[in-house]
Amino acid sequence: MSSLYFVQGMQFFVVMLIAGLMFKNMGVANDQIARWTGLLGLAWAMKWLWSPFLELARSKKLIVVAGQYTGAAGLALMVVALQLPMWFAASVAVLFLLAYASATHDIACDGLYMSALDDKQQAAFAGWQGAFFNASKFLTLGGLLVLAGHLERGIGVMNAWSVIFGLLAVLLFLLATYNAYALPGTLNTEHRDLTVAGIGETLREVVADLLNKPGIALMILFIVMFRFAEGQVQTIGPLFLIEPREKGGLGLTTEQVGGIYGTVGTAAFLVGSIAGGYFTSWLSLRRAMPVLIVAMAVPNATFYYLAVTMPSDLWHVGVAVAVEMLGYGFGFVGMILYIMQVVAPGRFQTAHYAIGSGVMQLGFILSKTISGDIQIAMGYEHFFLWTIGCGAPALILLMFIRMPGKKHGASSSSSAGAAEPVERVV
Repeated sequence: MSSLYFVQGMQFFVVMLIAGLMFKNMGVANDQIARWTGLLGLAWAMKWLWSPFLELARSKKLIVVAGQYTGAAGLALMVVALQLPMWFAASVAVLFLLAYASATHDIACDGLYMSALDDKQQAAFAGWQGAFFNASKFLTLGGLLVLAGHLERGIGVMNAWSVIFGLLAVLLFLLATYNAYALPGTLNTEHRDLTVAGIGETLREVVADLLNKPGIALMILFIVMFRFAEGQVQTIGPLFLIEPREKGGLGLTTEQVGGIYGTVGTAAFLVGSIAGGYFTSWLSLRRAMPVLIVAMAVPNATFYYLAVTMPSDLWHVGVAVAVEMLGYGFGFVGMILYIMQVVAPGRFQTAHYAIGSGVMQLGFILSKTISGDIQIAMGYEHFFLWTIGCGAPALILLMFIRMPGKKHGASSSSSAGAAEPVERVV
């Protein structure tokens, strides 16, 4: 199962991280990078719409393997796209194929994981699942991005990235072939007890039940605003590191950015995530949430600091990125637990968690899409200051939204079907 989540992470990071840095080195403007990579991210935000229909295929293994071979073909097409006169349009088109194939693969991947393992096994392998997902980040950012930077100096940007995507295509093809043999399940499909009409009616019922939960409008707004600042700074921050100094950036090379994010950045994110989980478990989500929201502002403050001081020492920048990712990992736990404990409980807990996760991703994508236009209008320093202020709405909404509580006398909703009562935070 570890190879499943390595592939899941690899495809996601290629589309959502590597593509933006590649386009930056090819001279694409920040607003175009943010707008198009944001639209690509809609695949993961909206995947809950078609996820129920994948149940028509009895074998999730077939969808997983087909998705991985499709991803390998898409990566190979990127090699060709980068050599065409209209390379940007061709690349974006191929990345759309990769994004939707990857999002569909993720649905089947999680389904296969849950259906092939019992509860005890799922818990035992959960740590490995996250570890291999993030191991792909080490490969893409810490390995291939560094290699791309080295190749750019020798064979040019276009050829360098063609080599990178060629290597990724070969790797994904080999992993797909291995998974076709090693994963549990069969490659045949049959499912006589489900129909498209029946699944469509269930999906309608799932959405209606979610929208009937008391306070759901504020819940959705809170989820979107929680990630409003994050989507902007996580898009523009790495581009700021690469931007030449005469244009207001730090002027780092591709190798340097890859080395920083692929090593100390990823490690700090993992440490922050683990620490945030234990902190919230100790304090409770209701009491920890204000701290978690503030932690989400650490990356914004860090990049504002870098934009003001403009350090040239690589160690200085590396420490700042480590602080950024530590705060990001620590705070992000809050939204996962909020969806899990407040939004999801009820008749359709799994489906509502999937929708909540989609709304969470949509909040990220919406802010990501407009971040380039805002940065160009403001400049880097004022842009990062703006993102700090963008965290305030989530803190304000915290006074009005429903949160898990310990008092059994707190108001609760039978419609929500929560496992524990909820109370307002005041």
